[in-house]
Amino acid sequence: MHEMAICMGIIQIVEEKVRERSSSRVRSVCLELGTLSHAAPEAITFCFAVAAMRTVAEGAALNIVELPGVAWCMSCSKSVEIARRGDCCPCCGSYQLQVTAGEQMRVKALEID
Repeated sequence: MHEMAICMGIIQIVEEKVRERSSSRVRSVCLELGTLSHAAPEAITFCFAVAAMRTVAEGAALNIVELPGVAWCMSCSKSVEIARRGDCCPCCGSYQLQVTAGEQMRVKALEID
């Protein structure tokens, strides 16, 4: 389950930021998660709670902002939203798509005491 490894990385980022600000507790973490990132939001939520145990993030709320997948269609020259890799262009039906967004995953904001 790669979501646990992802959450351990999130906790490392959170702990670094808490140290930088000489704080002791995190109230919430805002995570941007692209639809095409291959990470399930439900699994991330579960794994975050487990990974946060006995850390400064224990009990912190995890707010996930899901970002859509976007691709450039080489056939009709349009930027289109896609739900998953392998989808066809919703405008022209072509499968010649280049993903341009939706794979990202980043800690966008922290609420720290």
